[in-house]
Amino acid sequence: MVKVAQIWNRVQAVLFPHVERCLDTQLTASQRRLVAILELVRIEEHVPSGWTQRLGRPRQDRRAIARAFIAKAVYNLPETELLIEMLRTQPTLRAICGWPDASDLPSASTFSRAFAEFATGRLADRVHEALVQEHVSEHLVGHISRDSTAIAAREKPLKKPPKPPAKRRRGRPRKGEVVDKSDQLPKRLPQQLKQGPQEALAELPTACDVGVKRDAKGHKSVWIGYKAHLDVNDDGLPISVVTTSASLHDSQVAIPLAKLTAQRVTSLYALMDAAYDAELIKQCCRGLGQVPIIDSNSRQRGKVPFDPATAQRFKGRTVVERAYSRLKDDFGGRQVRVRGHGKVHAHLMFGVLALFADQLLQLVI
Repeated sequence: MVKVAQIWNRVQAVLFPHVERCLDTQLTASQRRLVAILELVRIEEHVPSGWTQRLGRPRQDRRAIARAFIAKAVYNLPETELLIEMLRTQPTLRAICGWPDASDLPSASTFSRAFAEFATGRLADRVHEALVQEHVSEHLVGHISRDSTAIAAREKPLKKPPKPPAKRRRGRPRKGEVVDKSDQLPKRLPQQLKQGPQEALAELPTACDVGVKRDAKGHKSVWIGYKAHLDVNDDGLPISVVTTSASLHDSQVAIPLAKLTAQRVTSLYALMDAAYDAELIKQCCRGLGQVPIIDSNSRQRGKVPFDPATAQRFKGRTVVERAYSRLKDDFGGRQVRVRGHGKVHAHLMFGVLALFADQLLQLVI
């Protein structure tokens, strides 16, 4: 955290006074927070600058628009139109994002096109990976806590084709009966053990559909949209984020997510709830040099309690619940107004960038 402390000292001693002199105004607490997050994220360094096309009207600079989408996540704004209105009426916010005058602001359609470009190019994912590489990868991580959360979306769920009728009754075959298994698809978890993380993630369903989840108290919730899967370290920093269909079971993402996180950081323990209680997931964690600590699934073989030391260590898994609660409550996770997996994931990742930077700053302030 020495590097973050140095950045914060520079922001506090140099950047804040410089911005206030240039704008001839006193920054509010929320504006100071935004300036610090933007300085830490530095998303503009990952956006190509300049006009490369030879014909037609020069397009708007995407760097300022990218900074504005970070501001949208920091202020937890539900719609881009509200962001544009704030930029139009607040000169300080507009200047922080990179537009000196209100006449320089792009139109709403330009914001929409730029966001689509960011989603297609996975801009926020690249920035997030760079942040993890810069601030976390060189440190040994004690625990990686893994969990998922529901992401409600405003779009129609994908209609699934009806299941073909079963060729035989379920259950144990009769004596002498030969079961034809040639048309059965291979199970996903054994395949994922042999695949790389990107290959395995590419095979997961990502369409909008209906998800059902039961909480710790047994209450069932149903939503239409997607599911975000997070790997979080002990400090509450999201290391890896994957967005899938809402109906996909958590266990189907564990192996590629664990491999993806292992490429970014070195960790000792993997903490997961009972949804991940599968021997192949434990095998994957051990193969990555981690000790899996997974709550037992009582529906399979009865509840197996942890020993006292392991139970105490497992309590640290709540850090991932706090992380996605902050993502949804403070950084736009509940304000999904875009449609399609790519744009929904990009919207969440802009919130993840703001969460990552804000959490880092809280560790040093």
